[in-house]
Amino acid sequence: MADYRLSSAHCHSNLCDGKNTLQDMALAAWKQGMQTLGFTGHSHTPCDLEYCMSPGRTSQYKADITRLKAQYAGKLEILCGLEWDQFSDTDPAGYDYFIGSVHYICGPKTGRYYEIDWREQDLQECMDNEFDGDGLAMAEHYFAQVEKVAEKHPDILGHFDLIKKINGEGKFFDEASPRYQQAALHALEKAFAGCKLLEINTGAVSRGFRKDFYPADFLLAKWHELGGDVIITSDSHSTDTLTAYFDEAAEAARKAGFTRVMVLTGHGFEPCEL
Repeated sequence: MADYRLSSAHCHSNLCDGKNTLQDMALAAWKQGMQTLGFTGHSHTPCDLEYCMSPGRTSQYKADITRLKAQYAGKLEILCGLEWDQFSDTDPAGYDYFIGSVHYICGPKTGRYYEIDWREQDLQECMDNEFDGDGLAMAEHYFAQVEKVAEKHPDILGHFDLIKKINGEGKFFDEASPRYQQAALHALEKAFAGCKLLEINTGAVSRGFRKDFYPADFLLAKWHELGGDVIITSDSHSTDTLTAYFDEAAEAARKAGFTRVMVLTGHGFEPCEL
């Protein structure tokens, strides 16, 4: 029977921005008694020089995972997934599954690419240069991009409200603002047409950026109302966070009205009753 505690579907290695090798991640998953490990390296994106896989690393990624699948056959199901970015030039069709995510804003005024989830300076410059200092306009633009990613029909829609990651105590925009919440809810409803599986992502909590998960509670409740499914993911970048805060995420799902979560297995996505 599928168990959300024994499967991790959103993981990164040092071939992109993770800390550990694919081999180290697989060994840790096996030692922790996990049943399924899905790698989701960041897809090559021409605008990025920091954390996405290069074409060479993408080839190595695929080859290494193929070897790991054989090495752990019968002990641990390993899947070759991809975290696909809206500006990526990689075809996600060649992978076992893919997560659709937005990590950048392409400035509507300058065409410059701004990474939204790492340095406050980048987000500040994006807001000032592209949106005349209006953080809510920046958030609205971000959510419009999430809608476009969902049109690609990803297997999982990734960290839906990532734009809030380094927002802190509302440094760039008010997350309680009706304008912000309306933009997020509108995008969520539009995204539902392209993807029915939304991740509850614990990564920002395990890495100390936030005290709450992606998506926010009001979005999770709306997703339940729409009839969507959820999957608990860690967005793990190291061997010690493969299933970090999974029980807390399950409780958040219950509070939103969900009675089950989907789980990645060697046979696809299967339900796990909560």
